[in-house]
Order: sequence, then C-alpha cells, then structure tokens
Amino acid sequence: MAYTSPKSVPKAFDQHKRLIVVQLAAVLAVILLLFSRPALAEGSDGHEIVETIGFAMVLTCFLGRLWSILFVGGRKNDELIMSGPFSMTRNPLYFFSTVGAAGIGLMFGSLLAAAMLGLASFVVFRFTARKEAEYLAGKFGAAYAAYADRTPTFWPNPLLYRDEAQWLFSTIALRRSFRDGLYFLALFPVIEAVEYLRLSGDLPTLFTVY
Repeated sequence: MAYTSPKSVPKAFDQHKRLIVVQLAAVLAVILLLFSRPALAEGSDGHEIVETIGFAMVLTCFLGRLWSILFVGGRKNDELIMSGPFSMTRNPLYFFSTVGAAGIGLMFGSLLAAAMLGLASFVVFRFTARKEAEYLAGKFGAAYAAYADRTPTFWPNPLLYRDEAQWLFSTIALRRSFRDGLYFLALFPVIEAVEYLRLSGDLPTLFTVY
C-alpha cells in the first residue's frame, strides 16, 4: 500500500552528514581489522561458529536491503510505502544495514567489534529516522500519523506484515542497492585474507579485541 501526498512540503532531510559518519565508522572498522586479532583463536570451533553467524547476518542484510528496495526504490519521499517490509517497520533499510554492520564484527570473530559496529549504526540510523519522520509527518499528515501509530520505528514486528498485489520498482535503485550490498559481502574474503596474513606473520598485531 502506498499513499501519495497531494501538497508541497519542505525539502527532504539531507543525509550527507549521516553518510560521513557511516564512512568514518567503516574506516575505523578497517583499521581495527588490519591491526588487531580476535580473542577467539582463528581456526578454532568457537571462532568459526561466530564467523558463520556473522556471514549469515551480512547475507540477511544484503537480501533484506534488496527486498526493501523492491518496494521503495524510486518512490522514497514521494509516496508513503506501507506494505512489504515497510508494514513491519518504518525503516527496514536501516534495520537490515544495522544487522549487517554487527555481522561484520562477528565475521571478524569479535563480539566487541560486533557490538560497537551495531550500536554505532543503530545510533546513526535512529537519528536519521527521526529526522525523516519529521519530514514525512509534515508531508503526509494524518496518513503518516496513523502509519506511525501501528508500525514500529526500527525493530520489525512480523505479525504486522501486509503485502500488495503488485507494485512498480526502480531498476536503477535496485542495481544501486545490489552494488552497495556487494561491499558487505566482499568483506568476507577480505577478512579471510587478513586472517591468513596474520597467521603467517606477515601482518603485525597491535592488540586483541574480545
């Protein structure tokens, strides 16, 4: 289900600052990855289990973002999307991205890295979601208020799921989301390569991350 605003409204929230924060967090995560090692011994059963869970979370992020883009791609801020993943949470893209960020920490084998990345993503996306909610409330009025009353801001409620018979989606937005999601998946072979270099002694370890 989608609702189209009949009136003009102020400009949508500028997400440039959010992108800068996310990029800085990614750089810090790379530094953490290159010069530290997880407390769980690499190659141990515990490390492999945690790493597998992390990869599953990153894959969930990738697929969840594609699913969300199928519903909202090309229509964000122009229509109020209230079906599919948007019927369970008002911000499925942010939710799945947070799951992926935490998954990256687990792929590294560190619970602390997972908690830090997940929390940082959650804080940034919650702030962004709040700003977007103010914009959407001004644009769609009572329709958005009713939607917000029944739909969680961030954590999905599967019991609320509603689909629609058909919808149009943007192939450009889908391709962009697919490309962005590949960055998450590409971290898996990168992490494996770093582990190999560390175990072979070719990469120095400065500290341990639990």
